[in-house]
Amino acid sequence: MSITSSTWDPAQYLKFSNERVRPAFDLLTQVPLRTAAHVVDLGCGTGNMTGILKQRFAGADVLGVDGAETMLAKARAANPDCRFEQGDFSTWVPAAAPDLIFSNAALHWVANHETLFPRLLSLLAPSGVLAVQMPSMHDAPLRALQNEVARQGPWSRYLDDAGYARGLLPVEAYYDVIRPRVTSLDIWQTTYLHVLTGEDAVTEWAAGSSLRPFLDALPPEQATAFRAAYSAALRPHYPRRPDGTTLLPFKRFFFIARI
Repeated sequence: MSITSSTWDPAQYLKFSNERVRPAFDLLTQVPLRTAAHVVDLGCGTGNMTGILKQRFAGADVLGVDGAETMLAKARAANPDCRFEQGDFSTWVPAAAPDLIFSNAALHWVANHETLFPRLLSLLAPSGVLAVQMPSMHDAPLRALQNEVARQGPWSRYLDDAGYARGLLPVEAYYDVIRPRVTSLDIWQTTYLHVLTGEDAVTEWAAGSSLRPFLDALPPEQATAFRAAYSAALRPHYPRRPDGTTLLPFKRFFFIARI
């Protein structure tokens, strides 16, 4: 699936904008292109990196694609020199072959990566680059407890198809799918240790991303109860430190493929 809910909240997502954008910069610094004519920010969200891509490739036509119109509205206002369109990540096709498809923390929402990534590679211009970063947190309490709590309590009947982000394939599977189709492949993982502040800080983090489809599927009173139950389940796994902060280890998977 792609993220298409109109209730995604840009303000909630941007509460941790510095932490969320750092992996995108880490990805961009490894992109091996000096120039580009057509650049796509696939899953652009609020357009944080779309504007940065325009700065990096000043002469390029830069297009941001996202499924959530609330995010796109903010992206358009912040980046008047870029174009934006709503689209489903799994079926989107560009009007012109991109030199770079850049995707930060978006494609884990789409199923069937065995066919998705070959399809995206096939859309690139000659010598084009596909640069991708995805959270690799499916087994971490942050994500696993969302599914566990969703199955409990009176809210469960609303959450059968809430749109959970998928777990990633094994790293070796991505290598096997992508490497035969490209001239070069750089692939790596990084765990960031985010230092968060405030009450139930990990819930606040999740409420701007992976928890959103659960909350959006619930009536207001059920959403409040579900969020409280999720917060209670998280606390033993992410306790507050003596200085009041909460540490969130966050693992991310990266690759840069050039055809």
